[in-house]
Amino acid sequence: MSHGKRPELTAPPEFFYNEEEARKYSQNSRMMEIQGEMSERAIELLELPENETKFLLDIGCGSGLSGEALDDAGHVWIGLDISTAMLNVAKERKVSGDLVLSDMGQGIPFKPGCFDGAISISALQWLCNADKTSHNPVTRLYKFFTTMYAVLNTGTRAVFQFYPSDENQLNLITSQARRAGFNGGVVIDFPESTKAKKYFLVLMVGGTGNPTLPQPLTHQLGSTITMTERDTSSKGKRSRNVKLKNVKQWIVAKKERRRRQGKETRDDNKFTGRKRPDKF
Repeated sequence: MSHGKRPELTAPPEFFYNEEEARKYSQNSRMMEIQGEMSERAIELLELPENETKFLLDIGCGSGLSGEALDDAGHVWIGLDISTAMLNVAKERKVSGDLVLSDMGQGIPFKPGCFDGAISISALQWLCNADKTSHNPVTRLYKFFTTMYAVLNTGTRAVFQFYPSDENQLNLITSQARRAGFNGGVVIDFPESTKAKKYFLVLMVGGTGNPTLPQPLTHQLGSTITMTERDTSSKGKRSRNVKLKNVKQWIVAKKERRRRQGKETRDDNKFTGRKRPDKF
């Protein structure tokens, strides 16, 4: 994503996601597909017990596409977003979760220990901008993460899919999460691909200071970077814990989970998980 196209550099989220932009999230099939895939991946990274309904928070829920993935996984959820237009679309789509209009940079407005986990799709990077003279990215990130930590139960996780603009922004986000008390780190799916690469910040409440992170999805080589490694890394060098998780293995495991949940699932075949060419 080039800087010229980054939405967060265009306008504050409550203005960028106006009625016209919000409609795209319920009418553009490709956009809906991508949001759904990222949401499913975030839910997988939560590593919740199978066949148990959990109470989850969807931060930056938008029009409710990520909420649909939570529904499909059998969970109950509350969605939080700063855009009135996005929440109006979510209401029109009759999403199952309760919706709250709120600025996550001012903190999470729920009582302590009430959630079993949280996900967020394409929202976290917005906190790194100073859209108003009163906005300080460090202050807003720290406020967000400290209140996020408070509303989660011990032993739970929060997973954020986000688009860091550069290494400095990535360090800013992870440092404030660690300062708030979280353990965890960044899982990078498809690091070898310019278009398919996805960043997931996996945060854990409690546990060790250098936890084992989930395996990344990869066609070749994946990367997991713990916050401890990032903090102790000098001159921008990364310590990498290299793990492999083949895409086909992930797809097969996902389909098997759907079968156990009684959901309609296509049969496996020789084309399952096969890498497609970038272009014809």
